[in-house]
Amino acid sequence: MPKGNYKLPSIENEAILSYSTGSPERIELKAALEEAKSRMADIPMFINGKEIRTDKTVEIHPPHELAHTLGVYHKGEGKHVESAIKAAMSAKESWEALGWDNRAAIFLKAADLLAGPYRAKLNAATMLCQSKNAFQAEIDAACELIDFFRFNVRYMTEIYANQPASSKGIWNRMEYRPLEGFILAITPFNFTSIAGNLPGSPALMGNTVVWKPARTQIYSAWVIMQILQEAGLPDGVINLIYSSGPETGNICFHHPDFAGVHFTGSTATFQSFFKTIGENIASYKSYPRIVGETGGKDFVMVHASADARQVATALSRGAFEYQGQKCSAASRAYIPDNLWPKVKAYLIDDLDSFKMGGVDDFSNFINAVIDESSFDKLAAYIDRAKADGQSIIAGGGYDKSKGYFIEPTVIQTNNPKYTTMCEELFGPILTIYVYSANEFEPTLELLDNTSPYALTGSIFAKDRKAVELATWKLRNAAGNFYINDKPTGAVVNQQPFGGARASGTNDKAGSAWNLIRWVSPRSIKETFDAPKDYRYPFLGKD
Repeated sequence: MPKGNYKLPSIENEAILSYSTGSPERIELKAALEEAKSRMADIPMFINGKEIRTDKTVEIHPPHELAHTLGVYHKGEGKHVESAIKAAMSAKESWEALGWDNRAAIFLKAADLLAGPYRAKLNAATMLCQSKNAFQAEIDAACELIDFFRFNVRYMTEIYANQPASSKGIWNRMEYRPLEGFILAITPFNFTSIAGNLPGSPALMGNTVVWKPARTQIYSAWVIMQILQEAGLPDGVINLIYSSGPETGNICFHHPDFAGVHFTGSTATFQSFFKTIGENIASYKSYPRIVGETGGKDFVMVHASADARQVATALSRGAFEYQGQKCSAASRAYIPDNLWPKVKAYLIDDLDSFKMGGVDDFSNFINAVIDESSFDKLAAYIDRAKADGQSIIAGGGYDKSKGYFIEPTVIQTNNPKYTTMCEELFGPILTIYVYSANEFEPTLELLDNTSPYALTGSIFAKDRKAVELATWKLRNAAGNFYINDKPTGAVVNQQPFGGARASGTNDKAGSAWNLIRWVSPRSIKETFDAPKDYRYPFLGKD
């Protein structure tokens, strides 16, 4: 146990490396990509610190280079889920009894390992398996995960320091216990940092975890586990399994020791989890914590006073970086008719300059979408828009002969409730509705009522009254709201991330708000000189 009020090392956001031509980081990353492609990876599960292999292997192919095989992962089944739960429960007592400073040291070391010797390796894994360009991998797999590991330690100490007042003769204390049971972390393909943070944040607070990553992110999850193990994470604290989602959920959500789920994924899946947990609520030792971030239909709202060039850049980046496969990606835009001609011209120029292809060529701004299912869904939306007579002003093509490539596509619609204005697509498709410039306030109300989601959004305006009005009218439409900026790129400790409505529980990853969900406070009162007589002074005779 700690024997001092320890001061943490200085914690700041990790600097983003440039990967410019000839830079040391570019040379190192190119070498890491070549090394990863030169061998067949054999990727096991990790249960109780042991590598678990099965007789069922699944090949991993880069989404942008289907002819290449990166390796195989070993698919799990129900018995592996049960083993992971058993390992988590067995490791629980010793892990939560470990002093907070030792838990902190493990994650601080993991951050330093990632910032140093593992940086190129994890970035390369993310680029190859999830089809991210070098910059998108750097800001995600390296910088954001480093920030999560480091800042979470600071948030933990801030939570622990939040103590009650004590009156004379009494010492009041607040103990922040880990939850009673195990945590299930279910992580998405699109952000390696989220995949590391969802099991990492509950574990830092003293919980033990069963971690099931998306099958298309297993390659980089494997590298994260290597980092955590090298950092000294004890066996059984985080158990990484590759079983199917339904089977994993069915076993975990029916287990009496289930204490919570940390989830990023689809709204339908999360709502199904919520329902199942509710149906089983009487069987758990405690009420489980349900924390989820579930997607969005993120918007860019433009006022007549905005700068057209800034708007176009926000759309080019916000809608199409990482092929629009961000929960926060700009998917719908409302542009006034006085600005539309300029915005349209700038936007088309930007898209014409985009290069699309594999991640090995660093000049490619656009890479592939994650898998065939996503490709087919997005292609169907494009085909439907064409058949419905919507105007395709850029892109509209697709090809999966070599990789899952969807051209960045811009649809202009006259129907503000058209399908692609309402539904989450999760791909490089932006739909634009042009409104009359004197209809700003009614368009704000239209925007607010168009989608069930409320994750991110932005307002572009020079007129501060317009900014103030939009900020107020759209107060429930986005958990992360941006003024004169694209609606993507939240930074740990700067813009805590999360939304409400159909976008999740808004528990704000990258802040103490999230970590406090993984503890159960215990109030402790100690009296130094306890009373020896039950009688109160008021009982005395007159």
